[in-house]
Amino acid sequence: MRSSVTSGSDPETGTDAYERPSPGGRRRGGSHRPPRGGKLPGRRLRDRRGVRIVLIILVVFLAWFSWSMGHALTKPGGGTVSERVAEWARDHYLGPLVTLGEWISYKAPKVGGKPSFSLAGPGAGAAAQKTARQKVHKILPGFGVPAQLTSPAGTPLRGEGQWRILYRVNHVPAIYGTYLRPDAVHTAYVAGIVSMNPHLLRFQMHPGTEDPGAGNWRSAADIPAGARTGLAATFNSGFKIAQSGGGFYLNGTYRGALVPGVASMVYYRGGGLAIGVWGHGAHMHMTHDVVGVRQNLHLVVENGKVPAAVDQNVQSNWGATLGGGYYVWRSGIGVTRDGRLVFVYGPALDVRTLAELLKRAGSVSAMELDINPDWTNYMYYKPGYRPANPTPVAMLPDQVQPPARYYSLANRDFTAVFAR
Repeated sequence: MRSSVTSGSDPETGTDAYERPSPGGRRRGGSHRPPRGGKLPGRRLRDRRGVRIVLIILVVFLAWFSWSMGHALTKPGGGTVSERVAEWARDHYLGPLVTLGEWISYKAPKVGGKPSFSLAGPGAGAAAQKTARQKVHKILPGFGVPAQLTSPAGTPLRGEGQWRILYRVNHVPAIYGTYLRPDAVHTAYVAGIVSMNPHLLRFQMHPGTEDPGAGNWRSAADIPAGARTGLAATFNSGFKIAQSGGGFYLNGTYRGALVPGVASMVYYRGGGLAIGVWGHGAHMHMTHDVVGVRQNLHLVVENGKVPAAVDQNVQSNWGATLGGGYYVWRSGIGVTRDGRLVFVYGPALDVRTLAELLKRAGSVSAMELDINPDWTNYMYYKPGYRPANPTPVAMLPDQVQPPARYYSLANRDFTAVFAR
């Protein structure tokens, strides 16, 4: 009697016992084992040299990406998560991908409607303006409260176009602010407009940790504790320097070259600020009194007029916008004939609307600054009972950046305004 075979070779068939078919054609144990010396397909794939190289590259890439993105999200400089991710992508040649993402998420501003907040505020109204005008006129004849602005949207809402006092120097009004709806179509949106008196204020340019980045700037990338006494306002600067069409200069150090013909903010040793075209005019040249120059694109108001160029090649000439939309957050700064500095910013603005608002506020020369919600802001400061650490207030309550943005390191350069 022949004993059953449970392992080893089958003497009759010469096959391994575990390969012997069971009744019904199924192999014993319900599983399949490969021939002796064979390899499973997955194992053969993993053993291929090309696959191993690809896996190594993938692991290295993921490790680098995790480190790089983690560094971008956690390094000093502030900003929202979306801002930091977008900056990282643009710095790594992924700008088109950012633009695609913005295009997908972009929503055109709605038509009609009413603002979400009141356009009237403390200090608005004829009585307050008359009192402020009398105070300023005693010190600076002819330099009182700016003229009330008419609304581009038609019949004004309560408080619209009326100036209110945002900041005083020695009890004299130095910064005024008001609100305007930008046009008769996008009536639910509001632009903030600020008028600053250069006789009572001084302007300082501050570098950003990323733009212009490290350098011998001899200026902080924030407004640190101990340096806030007399702080009146802060506002955003222009595009990233590499996309501004010009350069950056501060305290003897350059980032890029200053380009003739480019719109420029010029900061002076005494705290003055001029707006114009670099290389044109008495105040637009390098002298020993110039401590800073920030260039960005071209003028949007020139000799009191809005040039036709604001309507031409908007994406390439005036900056890539969210989803390619023309109506986005924008900011700009101008100077009036009597020397006031005017800052305008808000949502649902195309380049022409921004320029027309700057002109409406009296600007004879004006330039666009930065655009899109993460990079446009204006804060004024209330000394209250803590003049060494004044309370920041956002001019527009719906701006993305928090009021205390510049109390910590900023990744982009900005302007700080102090009382003289």
